[in-house]
Amino acid sequence: MTARGRTGTARRNMAGLSRAYPEVCKLPRKKQKLDIEKIKVSCQNCTLTDLCLPHGMEQEDLEKLDNIVERNHPYHRGEHLYRPGQKSHALFAVRSGALKSYCITEDGEEQVLGFILPGELTGMDGLAVGRYASASVALETTSVCELPYDQLNSLCSQLPAMHDQIMHIVGKEITTDQQMLMLLGKRNAEERLASFLLSLSTRYKKRGLSASEFYLPMSRQDIGNYLGLVIETVSRLFARFQEEGILTVDKKLITILKPETLSSMVDDCVKHSLASSM
Repeated sequence: MTARGRTGTARRNMAGLSRAYPEVCKLPRKKQKLDIEKIKVSCQNCTLTDLCLPHGMEQEDLEKLDNIVERNHPYHRGEHLYRPGQKSHALFAVRSGALKSYCITEDGEEQVLGFILPGELTGMDGLAVGRYASASVALETTSVCELPYDQLNSLCSQLPAMHDQIMHIVGKEITTDQQMLMLLGKRNAEERLASFLLSLSTRYKKRGLSASEFYLPMSRQDIGNYLGLVIETVSRLFARFQEEGILTVDKKLITILKPETLSSMVDDCVKHSLASSM
């Protein structure tokens, strides 16, 4: 694909996001007064309903859910939704943008635990002991829906489908953790990065965006931290993949040219984990 073609596809993706989330793409400048009403989107009309909510919910059930959802101002890059040890109070569903989940090790170093894209939830670790075990920070301007625990628990008792969806999400979290243990324990650097890119490709495709061309909201350093690789290795692998014609890299824009080659780097066990965790 030519540079002009890649730019065209990227613009179409951004145009699609603008249509899906006009309230985010037309945010007022920081110094202007933020009109919360202008950025509110009900659950009934949200384009991500089928991703983060049960399929086939009745209108009345959606209205019940919409009544407990809190939609505050968007978080800007570097702003935290919560930090380790903070009293937990809610789950967060990403409507647009991206979040990074991380914890602080005993040595005081940051360990990236994952990246949350539109339609995905974060804050599940706060359900255990009443405090968040990790931190969640915005990688770019990010809009979220906040679902308070107490009201969500009450709603789950009224809506079995909602309860089942929460259990499904918990199951995906466990599968993702197992996948990462497998990658870090037995896979080489090439397999780790290939698996990461295939995972992002699958997740973007599920959101109606291009599976072969997408922006990376996270830094190379964050990718390396997440995959257990030094940043030099990540950069070297991206350069090698590009030289071999597997993909192209234009700053944070990735275009996968040979997805079958990436897939061939990942064994069947990891492929199954990738599929079942999406």
